[in-house]
Amino acid sequence: MPKGKFITFEGSEGCGKSTQSKLLLEHLKAAGHQVKLIREPGGVAISEKIRFILLDKANTAMNKECETLLYMAARAQLVEEVIVPELKADTILLCDRFLDSTIAYQGYGCGVPVDAIRSIGLFATKGIVPDLTIFLDLAVEEGLRRRGVERDRIELRSMEYHNKVRNGYLDMAKKEPSRMMVIDGALSKEAIFAQVCARVERVLS
Repeated sequence: MPKGKFITFEGSEGCGKSTQSKLLLEHLKAAGHQVKLIREPGGVAISEKIRFILLDKANTAMNKECETLLYMAARAQLVEEVIVPELKADTILLCDRFLDSTIAYQGYGCGVPVDAIRSIGLFATKGIVPDLTIFLDLAVEEGLRRRGVERDRIELRSMEYHNKVRNGYLDMAKKEPSRMMVIDGALSKEAIFAQVCARVERVLS
């Protein structure tokens, strides 16, 4: 299909990806680009309802298979309603999390087989792969400190779990260096954004 550019932001809790994605949105708008920012899980009405279920601290009985499939369900709806139409319209589409999050959190973190996640992900995403994924790497302790005491169901998990997630991201980035860019999340907001812009310029050109 005719496609715009699909750029995703990934990272552990408190890494600053939401801040950087919003900065990039405003930067690209100012440059006259057709651009949109969405988030996962969520972005459309059905997916936002699934997001509430996933992050609700009361849902302690949810098992890893249910959790994985709910993330995929939310993603499938977002792909259908927003991602496919926007890419067909040649939009630069920015997304705060995508399939890599499920591989890192439910695969490396929870132990769901990564091959199974990729297989279901291919179905849920209609085979769409980001043109660029920016991973902001930050020590788990610092990220959770930034998040404060109000945490959702996933954020409340153990340090061991969050370190597995971080290491999962780093492993993926090592295997796909042409797609995944690793940036030190401990740098200043301005320094991170300078690196983001430089890489995005290359993707757009």
